[in-house]
Amino acid sequence: MRTRSLNLGILAHVDAGKTTLTERLLHLAGVVAEPGSVDAGTTQTDSLALERRRGITIKAAVVAFPLDDATVNVVDTPGHPDFIAEVERVLGVLDGAVLVLSAVEGVQPQTRILMRALQRLAVPTLLFINKIDRTGADVDATLAAVRRRLTPHVLSMGRVVGAGSRAATFTAYGADDRAFREQEAAALAEHDDALLATYVETGTGSSTRLRTELAAQTRAGLLHPAYAGSAATGAGVADLVAGIGALLPTTEPDGSGAPSGRVFKIERGGAGEKIAYVRMFSGSLGVRTRLDLPQGRSGKVSGLRLFDHGRWVRTDGLAAGQIGRMTGLSQARVGDGFGDRLIEEPHFAPPSLEASVSAVRPEQGPDLRAALAELSDADPLIAARSDDDGLAVVSLYGRVQLEVIATTLDEDYGIEVEFADASVLHVERPRNVGAALERLNTDTNPYHATIGLTIAPGVPGSGITFVTAAAARDMPLYLFKNATAFSAAIERHVVDTLQRGLYGWRVTDCVVTLTDCGYSVADGPPSRRGPTSTSYDYRQLTPIVLRQALRRARTVVCEPVLRVMIEIPNDATAAVQRVVTRWGAEVVSQTTGEDLSQLEVRLVSSRLHELQLQLPDLTGGEGILESRFDTFEPVHGRPPVRRGHLQPTADHRESAAPAR
Repeated sequence: MRTRSLNLGILAHVDAGKTTLTERLLHLAGVVAEPGSVDAGTTQTDSLALERRRGITIKAAVVAFPLDDATVNVVDTPGHPDFIAEVERVLGVLDGAVLVLSAVEGVQPQTRILMRALQRLAVPTLLFINKIDRTGADVDATLAAVRRRLTPHVLSMGRVVGAGSRAATFTAYGADDRAFREQEAAALAEHDDALLATYVETGTGSSTRLRTELAAQTRAGLLHPAYAGSAATGAGVADLVAGIGALLPTTEPDGSGAPSGRVFKIERGGAGEKIAYVRMFSGSLGVRTRLDLPQGRSGKVSGLRLFDHGRWVRTDGLAAGQIGRMTGLSQARVGDGFGDRLIEEPHFAPPSLEASVSAVRPEQGPDLRAALAELSDADPLIAARSDDDGLAVVSLYGRVQLEVIATTLDEDYGIEVEFADASVLHVERPRNVGAALERLNTDTNPYHATIGLTIAPGVPGSGITFVTAAAARDMPLYLFKNATAFSAAIERHVVDTLQRGLYGWRVTDCVVTLTDCGYSVADGPPSRRGPTSTSYDYRQLTPIVLRQALRRARTVVCEPVLRVMIEIPNDATAAVQRVVTRWGAEVVSQTTGEDLSQLEVRLVSSRLHELQLQLPDLTGGEGILESRFDTFEPVHGRPPVRRGHLQPTADHRESAAPAR
């Protein structure tokens, strides 16, 4: 088994040919006898039945092939914008990438989004201009569009003959090609003053130095070598493979240091067991290693596998740089890190839509909730939950994702579902200060505990802050290790309760203070009335008191406001600007390039999906947008109520559960 590794992403706009290219790479390396076909549903990476039927990649997949002394782990990623979160998770585990473009369609909208993400994360990237065998293929025009719309720092690595015919070929430039050496030296000199001086004096420089500098600048993300070919016929793929081996960085596994890594994919095995795909960044781990995961979760590794010669084989350990499959991490979720990767902010905006889902056959309701819990492990942004009316609710990026969830539930779980109309996610903030207190042994409190809570507005963006002001002597420390443990337990109940405010939305940007607490024991002070307080009493009473305090504080419903970067052809700028300003959007900035303009606007989230629908017509299909959360702002007019939420009346008092 080879020791060095290269974790390579294959990225592209929908239908540019990245999955076909992955199959050709495996075939060229001898991993598969014949390359699979997307149309025939025989590819290695599109393993889901839905992927094969629709001809699109939905989930990231990992295969590998040998290259010299290294194992190249190829990660095939989705191209549809509804699955951009899946792509972004993968970017953080890559050593390098190949961005695939079509020689016919050129630089497509999603290509620009992907290239921007690769540049943001400084992932070394090669370009592969695919489909040179298709009618209308124009490599020179595609390269010109790349320089205008993606990056000017591109170096063409060869020439195409017979473009537009099945016999089209790609031939890489040789080291003795003086014209290419001049182009290479000029491109490299833009980032190297010493090389620039040599170029001015001699015209080029030694071919060895140029190739060394080309590899260095490619690995630094300063320059992007461009290859061309056809994944369907195999033309140019061997030259691309040579470029991958020579220009992208490989890692020598290093077992020293503490193990750290990240889970970037979750799937289920034949027996229903959870399989976690992990990229190791440092150290090593073996079977029976216990890993601490976020939010207090943990697990013990029961099995490890590496991809080798076309299949996943058992291994005793994983080391830095390697990608492997783990079993035993039953609590793992996509995005989990361990070691020094435990906490890492995502690079993508969270979904801004949610929709309720119900089983067509009501008796399958419990099965539906269990299935959604499994899907949430594989994609935490789905964030499945239950409404007050018992309906399941999922978070969404778009309609294609909704269709995929519905089909997955039907085909993999046997549950046919119906979705209600999607709605925008809001939050609630306390309007004023509210306080509530329930003392034990009183008529309104059936629980054997005392809890007093105050909720007050916090700083915007601060989330939930919990403060303990109650005396430790009043805490039931016989139930907990110490006062800190008791406070932590009450804080968990508080956070859980604030997932739904007065209008059903998550409550945030607030300060909750534990002002009072008390307990009773059956045979001693502070009360002889008993019975002894239990953790159940605090778990049940805390939400009641907090909701009383929240109703007294009242809340304001806030809608998400996004900063949206819109990239459009210059001649479409006026039309797009008219539309967004009519919606009340604030234009933050505007820049104009050779053929593309960029508008940055602040837009309420409820308008984003309408803009996504209108943008293709307004821009002839050339417009793209990227959004990121900016802030929450109060809703004007009547506050929206979250679907399925049973809103209490103003004078409603929380009905306590009966005493046990």
